[in-house]
This record gives sequence, structure tokens and C-alpha cells, in this order.
Amino acid sequence: MSDNKKNDDLDYETTGHSWDGIQEYNKPLPKWWLYTFYACIVWGIGYSIAYPAWPGIKAATPGLLGFSTRGQVAEEIAAAEAKNAPINAKLASVELTEIAGDPELNGYAQNAGSAVFKTWCAQCHGSGAAGAKGYPNLLDDDWLWGGSIEEIHTTITHGIRNETDPDARFSQMPAFGRDELLTKEEISQVVNYVMTMSGGEPQDAAAAEAGAVVFADNCAACHAEDGTGDRFQGAPNLTDAIWLYGGDYNTLMETVTNARYGVMPNWNERLSEAEIRAVATYVHGLGGGEASE
Repeated sequence: MSDNKKNDDLDYETTGHSWDGIQEYNKPLPKWWLYTFYACIVWGIGYSIAYPAWPGIKAATPGLLGFSTRGQVAEEIAAAEAKNAPINAKLASVELTEIAGDPELNGYAQNAGSAVFKTWCAQCHGSGAAGAKGYPNLLDDDWLWGGSIEEIHTTITHGIRNETDPDARFSQMPAFGRDELLTKEEISQVVNYVMTMSGGEPQDAAAAEAGAVVFADNCAACHAEDGTGDRFQGAPNLTDAIWLYGGDYNTLMETVTNARYGVMPNWNERLSEAEIRAVATYVHGLGGGEASE
């Protein structure tokens, strides 16, 4: 006798499965559920025909409607750029020193500059612009090439020591040890002397005293006799205890021995003039910006 029997109350067959006296009905799905399911299948087929859906070797099928999420984003960007075109044109044409005096323009430049900075600059200078080892802190008032709005604009536009812009800022510290310009003893002497310039304690006081002569003969031409540096040629101030790579003995030994050669891209090939001015305004307003001379 088959276990698949009719239920007298509900008139449904059972599957023959039973657990602790509980039987499993072979109950058909509701008509409305089946029709909804079939409609979803039809809709899915139609969607895959109308919109990009099926993956191919190089790209998905384009769909009859030619819809593209990339195209949609491009349209939205174009619409935003068209809306901002008048103020961007104004930002790109006014004197840099006049931006701060125009509340509307300055507000736009600060907001746009923040977006540009977080997109293109934060990878090196940090999201908060505090920098890192080898990447300048943009919050303080220590500037290798000057901190006025014009000087910051020039630095961003042309970059530093890159090979793609002939107008890039350029300076090169000699590798005194690698190129055998100084002996290891002389390098140690001048490093000890440099440590005293910013109020630090040298490892060897006698060496520091001898290092004053080494500094005067080899370093003062760029860093000045008093060690305050020269912005015109990007020579750091050695007296302010602000170090791009570090001011401890071992780090300074490495710097003097092999020199440093940090590179910053020129952004005039990637950013518009309005974007460069916006991020220059933003950086200038972070706290370390200086007044124009």
C-alpha cells in the first residue's frame, strides 16, 4: 500500500515522508506565486537583452538600449562641470592674491581644493596634510621653496625634480660620501655640528667643533653660514629642528653620505588651472601659508 495518500481534511497528497508522526504534504505552489515567478523570468530575459548583462571576453553585451554606467557617470560629471564653469573660469583668471578677498570664490576654492587634495595629494602628504618621512608637512610654516600663494602655486604647477617639466623646481645636494667628496670622519664631524645648530646634543662635542669648519667649506654656500638655508634653491633651514627625513645622527649620516632626491610630479598635465589654484588656496589656508611679498 502506498504511503502517498490523500488527506481527508485538506485533500492534498503527502510525499510519504514522516517525522515523529508529522507528514509532509505535496502541496502545489499558489498560482499567484508561480505567475510572479514566471513574470520575473520574462523580465530578467528582457533586461539582459535591453541592458549590458552577459560577460564576454573583452566586455559585456552592450544591450539594445546602449546604457552604460560609465556613460552615466560621465554625463553627471559633465553636467557638474558645466554648472561650475563660470566660477572655475573666474578662479583661473583672477590674481592669486585676490582669491582670499572674495568670499564666494574663496569658499569654492577651499572646498574644491580639499577635494583635489584628497584625490591627488593625500597619498604622499597624508589626508590631514601632516606629511610623513620624506614628504613635507603642509601644516607648519617651514617651506623649502616658499609659502606664499604664488610660490605654492608654482610648486604645484611644475613640481620638484621631475623629468617631465623643464620648469620644475630643482636642487641637488651632493652625495659627499658616495662621491668621495668628504671622508667618513669629516661627514661625522659635520653631522655632529649640524645637530647642534638646532639645539640638539651631538654624539661627539669635539667632532662637532671640527665640523664647523667642514660646514663652512662645503655646506654654507647653500644652507648659509648660519644654517638658515636658502629658499631660492630649496636648501633647508637646519636651525629650526624640522627635518624632512629625520634629525638623528644615523639619518643625518645617511643624508650627507648619499644625499636625498625627493620628486614631486608636475600637476599642470593632470589638473586644470582652476584645480591647481583651488588646491593651492587650500594648502595656503591650512595654517602655514605666508603673505605675498
